Amino acid sequence: MEEPVTLEEDAAVVALPHRFRLRTFSSLRHADYRYLWTGTLFMSAGQWIQQVTLGWLLYDLTGSSVLLGMLNGIRALPFLVASPIAGVAADRMDRRRIILTTQYILIITAVSMGLLVASGYLKVWHLFAFTVITGVTWAFVDPVRQSLVPALVPREDLANAVALNSAAFNLTKVIGPSLGGALIVFSGAAGNFFVQSAAYVGVLISVYWMTIPPTPPEARRSSALANLKEGLVYVWSNPAVFALMTAALVPRIFAVPYQTLMPVFQKDVLKVGPEGLGILLAAPGLGAMLAGLMLATLANRVRRQGVLMLVSLVALGIMLNLFSWTRSFPLALLSLVAVGGCQVFYMATTNTMLQVIVPDHLRGRVMSIYALDRGLMPVGSLMAGVSAHLVGAPATVGGMGLLVILLALLVAWLAPVVRRLGLSS
Repeated sequence: MEEPVTLEEDAAVVALPHRFRLRTFSSLRHADYRYLWTGTLFMSAGQWIQQVTLGWLLYDLTGSSVLLGMLNGIRALPFLVASPIAGVAADRMDRRRIILTTQYILIITAVSMGLLVASGYLKVWHLFAFTVITGVTWAFVDPVRQSLVPALVPREDLANAVALNSAAFNLTKVIGPSLGGALIVFSGAAGNFFVQSAAYVGVLISVYWMTIPPTPPEARRSSALANLKEGLVYVWSNPAVFALMTAALVPRIFAVPYQTLMPVFQKDVLKVGPEGLGILLAAPGLGAMLAGLMLATLANRVRRQGVLMLVSLVALGIMLNLFSWTRSFPLALLSLVAVGGCQVFYMATTNTMLQVIVPDHLRGRVMSIYALDRGLMPVGSLMAGVSAHLVGAPATVGGMGLLVILLALLVAWLAPVVRRLGLSS
């Protein structure tokens, strides 16, 4: 029987207890991580409210699934350009200043967009411009927040902290879209942008209360360009890290873009109102939140994390197919709950393995390179939008599920190092 490759072989060791202990919220005993976690709640709530609002506005204005795919693709496109720069900044600059600056930008743009929608002068290009600005901002702040997690908790709580971060993000994925859909019905879309800005104020408060450790000095000894090259060379030369980065491309291109077609399923397939769109977008968040809490509880009990990652990816493809076949709203919701759970098992496991493998002074750069897969989402979103226009949304999502299964099996075959990855026990 093949023994799992421990992460000790990649320059890090995690000492984990042998006996089972219920440690679902163990990382929250650290005050600064609690502030980071609370900020994640507020920030992701604003993001999900924004996503459901922008999608509804665009489809209501145009009725175009192609434009819908383009809008959601453009949301991720800035990660291709801004994310590597943000990773260098996260390893050498004041991380508190970066987070605060980005939050002020998000607050100002959300308030401005709310006023524009309320004025009645909204045009399609306004939605695209707003999406580009917020996309660049998130591309800068995400690697910084990711690199903070190992700095705020001891190594034995790292897997738990990553899982709880995912659970926080997906808790708001349940609440945010549902709230966004309800606000559209009862008070109009403009109010959603003001709610977003209030959520971002909550992030500001949490950052002001947090004590953020200084960045390691190693990166500041070289130029920013040399820092960027060092991060790229590290990823390329480390087989485990490179394999994880490569495997991460599969769901971003062929699975996650199913979300861009939710307005089409809401209106044309399942035939429910705008509140139904919020529920459809919230259902994966419920599954993801439950999966995140399960991972947080069992974080240090999962030995073969590489196998868990691949199995979760295959299960994701199966659940996407189930969703594509159903015309029943309750069954669609159940399948989306399972889709969300599979996504979190996959993504949180990958994130944990990377956080443990990568040394502190390179973490910001490596996590920013990991985030580049989000920049490839426009490819998947555009393909999903065009395919839905040509053959329909159900056939498109079904095909995406089959591709996810096939590519997961291909990764398992061509990159055996992924199958063997595991935490030392």
